[in-house]
Amino acid sequence: MKRIRIADLFTQKPIGEVVNVKGWVRTKRGNKQVAFIALNDGTTIKNIQVVVDLATADEEQMKTITTGACLSVVGELVASQGGGQEIEIQCKEIEVYGTADPQTYPLQKKGHSMEYLREVAHLRPRTNTFGAVFRIRHNMAMAIHNFFHERGFYYFHTPLITASDCEGAGQMFQVTTMNLYDLKKDENGSIIYDNDFFGRQASLTVSGQLEAELAAMALGAVYTFGPTFRAENSNTPRHLAEFWMIEPEVAFNEIEDNMELAEDFIKYCVRWALDNCADDLQFLNDMFDKELLTRLRSVIDVEFKRLTYTEGISILEEAVAKGKKFEFPVFWGADLAAEHERYLVEEYFKRPVILTDYPKEIKSFYMKQNDDGKTVRAMDILFPKIGEIIGGSQREESYEKLAKRANEMGVPEKDIWWYLDTRRFGTAPHSGFGLGFERLLLFVTGMSNIRDVIPFPRTPRNAEF
Repeated sequence: MKRIRIADLFTQKPIGEVVNVKGWVRTKRGNKQVAFIALNDGTTIKNIQVVVDLATADEEQMKTITTGACLSVVGELVASQGGGQEIEIQCKEIEVYGTADPQTYPLQKKGHSMEYLREVAHLRPRTNTFGAVFRIRHNMAMAIHNFFHERGFYYFHTPLITASDCEGAGQMFQVTTMNLYDLKKDENGSIIYDNDFFGRQASLTVSGQLEAELAAMALGAVYTFGPTFRAENSNTPRHLAEFWMIEPEVAFNEIEDNMELAEDFIKYCVRWALDNCADDLQFLNDMFDKELLTRLRSVIDVEFKRLTYTEGISILEEAVAKGKKFEFPVFWGADLAAEHERYLVEEYFKRPVILTDYPKEIKSFYMKQNDDGKTVRAMDILFPKIGEIIGGSQREESYEKLAKRANEMGVPEKDIWWYLDTRRFGTAPHSGFGLGFERLLLFVTGMSNIRDVIPFPRTPRNAEF
């Protein structure tokens, strides 16, 4: 008999039909006459209740059906007599695919802390919480691809292994086939990479942006969506060593076009979640963050506030003068901390903010310089609870300005000759931004730790599973 997904059972409700469902036991309860088994197959937050008449059931088999066991159930779908569910299955036959010893199965029916569940990350997708989070993660990935595809962008695959840290974004993970216990070095003590796989030092990428820019200068509008890596020793609820990035790059877009694209994009993703993940969002709203749904709806209903970095600093300085306490100092030229960003969003404007025209000293070499000589056409989108969720800029299209700025910031020309070539051969204005996928998921799910929106988090001193 063909299996029906439990999600389809709830949408189609073929009452009166004999159906076959398969899944894992969440709970089993009952009395001497009847047993109630809550079964879940991962397709929905909802469990289907299986009602077993113990007078006709195999007593020994029933003993093996405990929380975590995997079953195949055949029975008639009926309208439920009890509260809490619309439909249930009157069981005719059960096959036990796999048992779960109640003494050792880590996910017994009780509350588990997020910290504990990270220790059993191989099993945590079976919980209601993580089933919901990972279904939403899938939906957000679909939203991203749909958004760009509908607008004529091309999905462009940039390399995960790179020979230079052109971003200057921080420590990189090295990739090597050399024997680390017997490294060849020159007379200065520097490692000789001649015999390494690539014949030179190579690392995992921190961003696909520079390669995406090359593609935009040929295909017009592209986006990357893939894993990136930062070897920063940051043990915070907002940092991962391995995370996913979305990075669109668009030829002929200037900073205003970039801001419009970013605002449309993030609203599209949030709207997609509300339209396609209603049950999972409702569960997370009820269990974790009572303001989640209100906050998601508020983002798509308002225009994002746009202001310059200089205006933002003035607002923050005024707040400090009136007695507002920040952990980090506020001054023109400071790289804003999350507390500053959240003050602007949550307390002052009470809406998402797009901050533009940052001091060039705190931004990357490739950002287009403004005429004032002090600021660049950068933009950050700041969100409630998160702070910065998107960072982007109009890119510098002038070969001379770009080469000069790279030199000033210590980026060797030999590492970016190919990038500079796009400014030598048919340069054009272009813009782009980056969105950390897990940051988006933090906002959409209401989870408080970034380790809980990726299946297997990679953080300092943790590479389990």
